[in-house]
Amino acid sequence: MSELRLLSLDFDGTMVGPWVEGKAAVSEELVRCLAALRKKGALLAINTGRNLALVDQGMELFPAIPDFALTTEREIFRWTKEGWEPLAEWNDQCHQDHEELYAEAALLLAEIEAYISNERLARSYREFGRMVGLITQNNEEMDRIVDYLRLACGRVANLSFQRNSIYLRFCHSVYHKGSILKALQTHLGIQPGETFAAGDNFNDLPMLDPEIAHHLACPANSVEEVKETVRRSGGYVAELAGGDGVAEALHRICPQLA
Repeated sequence: MSELRLLSLDFDGTMVGPWVEGKAAVSEELVRCLAALRKKGALLAINTGRNLALVDQGMELFPAIPDFALTTEREIFRWTKEGWEPLAEWNDQCHQDHEELYAEAALLLAEIEAYISNERLARSYREFGRMVGLITQNNEEMDRIVDYLRLACGRVANLSFQRNSIYLRFCHSVYHKGSILKALQTHLGIQPGETFAAGDNFNDLPMLDPEIAHHLACPANSVEEVKETVRRSGGYVAELAGGDGVAEALHRICPQLA
């Protein structure tokens, strides 16, 4: 049907959504397109900022279990009959690199958390007793905090962050949606020319790279930075939002789907 062997899709706002009053639309046409492509051998990877538990929760909305879950912009899991199986070598190295990074950046992260505590429209997000991310009440506040963090994070080597709208997660600079997609390609023996990637927000930018995926797309509800990146790379900016927009792009790449 097509040359596509791997589909790397963001979840919130791309596979499902946009969200309206706590509910997300699911595109029946995208469900049909993915079923047809997977029947021909294409693999589906959800490439998301969600952790594995939230992936399972999200899949209650979408009537298909992916072959792979690329979670928190850094870890890789494969679906088996027994459930999710980690790509152990990659995930173990990822965990070790982040433990070392958090230890090295502890003083700076404490300074950042103190700065955030004085902000009425922002709060820190903690896991295992330490701050790992931030949440703001609106995008304008996150824009301002990101400007501050771009300068602050430069004081510790490899300290970076990934942003999705009003949510932000601190991370090692080596790990992002692009690097985990590339690691999965290497594991599977799949080339960029056989890969489709679609996303809608800032944290999707690293995978919307023609050196990683030759076939790029974004739905109409994407932030402008994503649309500009996709256009500049020769990808497809859909006229429809969410999953309908992804289906629109897949029809363009794979006319046989019609």
